[in-house]
Amino acid sequence: MSSELQQTFARVRTEVGKAVVAQDGAVTGLIVTLLAQGHALLEGVPGVAKTLLVRALSHSLSLETARVQFTPDLMPGDITGSLVYDAKSGEFEFRAGPVFTNVLLADEINRTPPKTQSALLEAMEERQVSVDGVSRPLPTPFLVAATMNPVEYEGTYTLPEAQLDRFLMKLTLDLPPRDAEVEVLGRHAAGFSPRDLRAAGVTAVLGPDDLARAQAEVARVGASPDVLAYMVDLARATRESPSVKIGVSPRGSTALLAASKAWAWLTGFDHVTPDHVQAMALPVLRHRLQLRPEAELEGVDADGIVRSVLQQVRVPL
Repeated sequence: MSSELQQTFARVRTEVGKAVVAQDGAVTGLIVTLLAQGHALLEGVPGVAKTLLVRALSHSLSLETARVQFTPDLMPGDITGSLVYDAKSGEFEFRAGPVFTNVLLADEINRTPPKTQSALLEAMEERQVSVDGVSRPLPTPFLVAATMNPVEYEGTYTLPEAQLDRFLMKLTLDLPPRDAEVEVLGRHAAGFSPRDLRAAGVTAVLGPDDLARAQAEVARVGASPDVLAYMVDLARATRESPSVKIGVSPRGSTALLAASKAWAWLTGFDHVTPDHVQAMALPVLRHRLQLRPEAELEGVDADGIVRSVLQQVRVPL
């Protein structure tokens, strides 16, 4: 394993920190998602730098980025692309949509109907888009970073469970503490513009080829049978919780393994330990639980159930 490459990824966090304050957990989560070749759902109230975080990370990795503002009238073809008639040639040609990029920022994904949300399913799972019976591969790497507002329900649509399950992680961005908020204002007072990352000093420290090498190294990180069994036990424990209607599926277990391998590699390990699994359990599992209505009325939430499961399931030595 390349320790130099691991150290460079630590520099990525530093570069993103030049634009985004007090969101280290979300930055790390996005890096883990990229290394694990997954997708991320970012949840937070407006104004906590969700969009800026994705743009800064893409810039530090020299990745192409496209942003789509999801609205109620957005059509699937607006994302994937469509066939357009060319009057000169007299033929239909494919005009690629914004999904043909390295990082797709799906802003406020829950503001568009399920039909359009589902247009992303094939892209997220198969890394391709099918239009008029022709499959077209997407660029590599490919990451969907979707944002959601957790407090505004008017004009929003619930994400289908099948799509939620395709996100490797759900990352929550909280309001910054007072000192961090003062620092944000200080940066703006000094002339910082979120629209000009270069002026903010954010530089590219890695490229797509470096990311591909890191992803290959992550894939070679090992996990013992005991640790694999521990992940399965965690998933099965969520299904047995009296507050849960639908627990974590086997896809959720494989997602936990992928994220744990990426976190192990980032922290300099060539194998996954229970500590890595526990660190990744909350962001990987929280959005895969469907709670019973009576549990929600009692104030039970998915995060609390995952934490409870982590305390109850025996940890392998």
